[in-house]
Amino acid sequence: MVPVAHANDGGGSIRLPAAWCGLVGLKPSRGRISEPLDTFVISELVVSRTVRDVAAVLDAVQGSEPGDLFVALPPARSYRAEVGADPGKLRIGMLTRASFGDIHPECLAATQAAAKLLESVGHEVEESYPEALLDPELRERIAPLERFAFAGVIRVLSEILGRPTTRDDVEPYTWSATELLPSVTVDQYLVATDWLFRLWRRRVVQWWSAGFDLLLTPTVWEPPATLESMMPEEDKTLELKPKIDRQVFYTSPFNLTGQPAISLPLHWTPEGLPVGIQLVGAIGREDLLIRVASQLEQARPWINRRPPVHA
Repeated sequence: MVPVAHANDGGGSIRLPAAWCGLVGLKPSRGRISEPLDTFVISELVVSRTVRDVAAVLDAVQGSEPGDLFVALPPARSYRAEVGADPGKLRIGMLTRASFGDIHPECLAATQAAAKLLESVGHEVEESYPEALLDPELRERIAPLERFAFAGVIRVLSEILGRPTTRDDVEPYTWSATELLPSVTVDQYLVATDWLFRLWRRRVVQWWSAGFDLLLTPTVWEPPATLESMMPEEDKTLELKPKIDRQVFYTSPFNLTGQPAISLPLHWTPEGLPVGIQLVGAIGREDLLIRVASQLEQARPWINRRPPVHA
């Protein structure tokens, strides 16, 4: 309905809607865009139909403000200039596994087809990825940070509203998470933060410094979910948590590392539903993501594709 729409991403909320709506969604590097709340996981930008429009908006909003806690190095040139620029021959890893089991066949097919497309335009793709992404301890280790983050949402919203936030002000899952998830002690929060930044994050980002340029993954493990499947029964909202954890399996790790990642609508199911693939770059490499995304957009255009149900 509009050329671009604002979105923010604390676990995948730019990339998942893009994947399920046939759009382009770029989550920038931590510190690329000034974030007043100074959270270490949330990034702001837009979803759009084209790589060009996403790049143009990023040009308009990128940069830091005095007092920002996180600051990314400025780009060498405008992101709009990266659209259509030759990325050169890249070494790209691919991950299609998940710690919870098999992914949907359509999402597997989408990723494998994207790998072949990348190879057809001159890149080298191989099955390689940071092993830490499959760490079975990840969700349990960061659980104290999730509880803290949901409580922070309620606190900030109360400040904006000028009154205490109520159940009717937020989605049921957000309210249930603040009420029903176990309380977090300061010690638990510090232990989780130390493990995340000192150990797990380093294990992930070191993969890019070992000779790889990008990582290819599905954006999400299944095609677009129905609204009914995401509506829990009354007072059973937290039963959604395992499902949500699966849906953000490929996206949320890069909120934790601060890396840029883009979802592209390169695949469609036989029913006409869009399926996104994700490319992840090293910190600060939005320029490379835009070059490759533009290359794929030219090779397999999606601008005129619409799901059978759309606004």
